[in-house]
Order: sequence, then C-alpha cells, then structure tokens
Amino acid sequence: MQNLIAKTATLLEALPYIQKFSGATFVIKYGGSFMDSPDPEIRNGVARDIVFLEAVEINPVVVHGGGKAITRAMEKAGLKATFLQGQRVTDEATVQIADEVLSRGINPEVVAAIKSFGGVAQGFAGPDIFRCRKAQVKGSNGQPLDLGYVGEVIGVNTAPLLACISKGITPVISPTARGEDGKIYNCNADVAAAHAAIALTARRLVFMSDVPGLLQNPNQPDTVISRLRIGEVEGLKRKGVVDKGMIPKVDSAVAAIQAGVEKVSLVDGRVPHAVLLEIFTDEGVGTEVVS
Repeated sequence: MQNLIAKTATLLEALPYIQKFSGATFVIKYGGSFMDSPDPEIRNGVARDIVFLEAVEINPVVVHGGGKAITRAMEKAGLKATFLQGQRVTDEATVQIADEVLSRGINPEVVAAIKSFGGVAQGFAGPDIFRCRKAQVKGSNGQPLDLGYVGEVIGVNTAPLLACISKGITPVISPTARGEDGKIYNCNADVAAAHAAIALTARRLVFMSDVPGLLQNPNQPDTVISRLRIGEVEGLKRKGVVDKGMIPKVDSAVAAIQAGVEKVSLVDGRVPHAVLLEIFTDEGVGTEVVS
C-alpha cells in the first residue's frame, strides 16, 4: 500500500508542471553515450520520456547528435578524425560521411524508437531545416582556423516544424545545415538546438550529455552547480569551470535565455528518465540556466 501511495505522491508532484507546460514547445538536444549502449532499455529510455511529453500535451522537438558514430564510420572508411578546439575538422569526404550517418542512420533510428513506444515522430535532414555560414574560429594565437565544412547555424526553417507541432508530431532533426554556398556543413548539435528553441519560441531547452551538469570541479561529479545565472558565466569561464565541450552548451544556453527561452537545463542522459526528472519534479536534476 505504501508503494502505491508513494506513486500517487509522485503523480501529484508532477501535476502542476503538467498544467503549467500544457501546449508548450520544448526543444531537447538528444545525445550522449547512452545512444551507443548495447542495452536497449538505456538506449531508448529518452524516447520513452519524449512520448510521455507528447501524452501530456507538451510539444517536444528533438535535435540529435551522433559524433561517436561519425568517428566510427570515418575509421571504417580509413579516415582519421582530427579536432581543433573541440570541433571536428571536416573535409568533403568527412561531411559526406557525417551527413549519411546523421541524416540517414541515426535520425530514422531515433524516429523509430519514439514510434516504438506509441509516439508520433517525423525525421528531418538538417539541411532542410538549418541554414548556416562557414564557422569562424580563431586559434590561440588569434589567427583564423580552417575547420573545413563546419557551419554556424544562422537560420531555421520553422514552417515544417510548426506544421508537425500543430498535428501533435515530434520533429526529429539532424545537426547538419545548408551553407550559403549551397553545400552541406556539419554543425554543433547544441548550437543547432538552441537556434531551433529560439526560432520556435520554446519554453524550455534541454541539453543531454555524459556529465551530471556543469561541474564546479570537472573531476568531481558531486560538484554540480544546480542553478546558473547567465551573469555568472564569464567569471566561470575565466576560472576554467566552463571549458572545452561545455563552452558551446553554456554559450547556447545564454543566447537562448536572452532570446526569451524561460529555462535551459543541462542533464545527464545516462540517468534514467533525466528529462522527466528535470521537468516534472520540484528538485530537478543537473544544472538549470536562468536569467
């Protein structure tokens, strides 16, 4: 009996959040090592959470990653992955592999996972949704670095996404984009997700990764900063707390908050139902970024 009562308490805790967010759009950056897990329960757990959001009339929009799968495909093709400042150097052969893996490999897998739990989803290749310019990156000496076909998202084609949302369909988008030269570019999925959230006037943006959130000490998982105000970001960068792969996440979070997204969450995709815990419980998990 006590177990049943505890379950009721959990449902009642979620109720005000369900009421608050009914009809809202949430953008979820779907990525992390859980996508490569041999355990289907772990691999598809996030898809079940997305179907839950659909069921309570929240409109999820998914932008997925897949960097490790790209690296494996490159190795199979005899190509070596090279990174500069955390970003993959992408020549013409690499971007073709990236687009194939992301848009025609991972994307339909995510769509199928959502459908397997009774959800409704439609996949989109990134170049049909995102527009980009060639990434402008400088090295430590201030000189520009040429990353090849790496793009910075500058525009979002919202019409097909809004059409899906109006029908209760979850759009699932790969993080590639069409450049100003008409060619396909590989893009950072965090940045792409933030642009989608801004363009769709989303209420919430959730970044999933392989860490519990933003850590005060990167070597200590129990040092999660549970609440981050955007005014604190520059100081944390100077201290090295916001560093490496966290920089595009946090910068994208700041841009989204400044553009009107209410809250951005950084959660650990390895934690079962991290998305639901962050959205529908009083304590939440991970790091929440607010104004």
